[in-house]
Amino acid sequence: MRIVVDLTRCQGYAQCVFLAPRVFHLHGEEALLYDPAVPDDQCERVRQAAAACPVQAILLGEEVSAGGR
Repeated sequence: MRIVVDLTRCQGYAQCVFLAPRVFHLHGEEALLYDPAVPDDQCERVRQAAAACPVQAILLGEEVSAGGR
């Protein structure tokens, strides 16, 4: 699975960091870092993180290849 985070939309709520800490990381208090190639064992956690994002900034799989929402 591949992901893209719309960093202009991201507000740093960090729900993704709590739900998928092996994929998402905060640098400082607000800068989000992430691995766009999600390991197979983290796919469900990343799906949960995308669903929990208050601003829907995380794009998954087909959304990434389709160019967005």
